[in-house]
Amino acid sequence: MRAEDILKTLRSLGSKKAREGMERFGITSDHALGISTPVLKSIARKVGRDHLLAAKLWESGIFEARAIAALVDEPDKVSARQMDRWAGAFNSWGICDACCCYLFRLTPFAWAKAVEWSKHPREFVKRAGFSLMAFLAVHDKDAQNLAFQKLLPIIEREASDDRLYVRKAVNWALRQIGKRNSRLNRLAVQSAKRIRAQNTVSSRWIASDALRELQSIAVRSRLANKSAK
Repeated sequence: MRAEDILKTLRSLGSKKAREGMERFGITSDHALGISTPVLKSIARKVGRDHLLAAKLWESGIFEARAIAALVDEPDKVSARQMDRWAGAFNSWGICDACCCYLFRLTPFAWAKAVEWSKHPREFVKRAGFSLMAFLAVHDKDAQNLAFQKLLPIIEREASDDRLYVRKAVNWALRQIGKRNSRLNRLAVQSAKRIRAQNTVSSRWIASDALRELQSIAVRSRLANKSAK
């Protein structure tokens, strides 16, 4: 499929009601058509992986086209420069997390960008750093504990950032690391307690929310059963 055909299809599927729903969830609809994620994934499956097509869809500036671009791009052809360029255009948590989940975490640069972007001044680029940490914790089954352990001081360092989508991502990364296995759970709990001691509005929220989940019976039981296998 050509980019023009996909864009034509997307424009025919847009919904004002869906755009209003996006706004309620904090996703700017200025350049959105209002199409559900399952529909976008269905289109992406029909398209298949295509690096050049992804670039054309991204250049359209349309939210849904950019989401499909993240779904169809070829991770082994994505450069660090492309990642920086796309991240610099993020204007919502929605497109940020879509790119991190479907594309960026699969590239050879995922770990390096997670660290690099974690101190970026722009809210959604910084969020992308912690979003990548969270997705890597969930999906990178081969990564060793030490790799995640090295991320915990970064999480602690940035826990005082009170911007909504940064602090939510910092919390998310901490929780996902802490749910990976029992050792990382203990280390993440220790980090959360140090974050709580920072005593800022953001750090207190991050710590209390993370500790509630990481110290829960459900999480501890699951990790204990996982260790026993």
